[in-house]
Amino acid sequence: MRRAVQLLASPQGIVLVFALLFALGVGTINPGFLSAATIVDLLRNSIVTGIFALGVMMILASGGIDVSFTAIGAFAMYTTTVLIMGVDLDIPIIGYFVVSALIGAALGFVNGILIGGLGLPTLIVTLGTLSFIRGALLTFVGTTYITNVPREVIGFARTVILRLENAVGQLVSLPLSFVVLVVVALFVAVLMNVTLFGRKIYAIGGSEEGARRIGIDVARVKLLIYVIAGGIAGLAGMTHMTLSRMANPFDLVGSELDVIAAVVLGGARIQGGHGTVVGTLIGALVITMINTSLLSAGVPSYWQKVVIGILIIVGTSLPILIETYRKHHERLARAG
Repeated sequence: MRRAVQLLASPQGIVLVFALLFALGVGTINPGFLSAATIVDLLRNSIVTGIFALGVMMILASGGIDVSFTAIGAFAMYTTTVLIMGVDLDIPIIGYFVVSALIGAALGFVNGILIGGLGLPTLIVTLGTLSFIRGALLTFVGTTYITNVPREVIGFARTVILRLENAVGQLVSLPLSFVVLVVVALFVAVLMNVTLFGRKIYAIGGSEEGARRIGIDVARVKLLIYVIAGGIAGLAGMTHMTLSRMANPFDLVGSELDVIAAVVLGGARIQGGHGTVVGTLIGALVITMINTSLLSAGVPSYWQKVVIGILIIVGTSLPILIETYRKHHERLARAG
């Protein structure tokens, strides 16, 4: 019982309660919202955000920040499509994901060298690489929408895990690309919670100087973090392409706030040392639910940005307030 109370008092627990209350509120206005079809639709719409968020969570847990991940995802997705279609090879769909992940990892390596190797500030570096990667994509790779995607992509996009009918008679499906999110989530969960590398990430986020004193090679760990996060961004980009069934070089960039909001709402802290896979996935689902609900209610897109901005502020300040309250309560208990 005490553990359950502690969980509900945690940032992830509060976000989960907020999500349930928000869903009940929307369901009161629109009873069709509270249905299995709505859950399937939310899961589908949160796939790409969730994959991106898992990579960003690793970076935030290490005490860094990344805003270049959408540009990496777009570059990897579009370049992979151009390359494979250019050489006219029939390769299985997994090959698309592998190539996109490798391109993403290579771009993440650039971030890692600048941040881990040279010790440059993470925000400045990733702002620069965001602009550079996006500019390189549009200048040297292409600006044309590729709608005639290979049949392997179409076949993968048409394969669904589950199909339901919603309240208005429309079919809602959960695509096979949901498996990519599950695989990435399992990989990050094992990496962060089971391996020594994951403990090093949390240690660096808790105190970078303290991590150095206990013998952790901070530069190497940071380099690997950005390589892995880049690979995950590449997977997110290719997943987006299979969902939309087209390669658009102008997609993805601009959704950074949604992803960062999801990670922060999930319990990760900007100063590092915290972050969980479950919390991150809950945060991605909440952000998707809010955006979808506001959109269906006819709320203008700029108001959605207002709401997301407020959620980032709340998600950032909430853990600090909870920690301050806990310490104050402990001081009162000792004094009494």
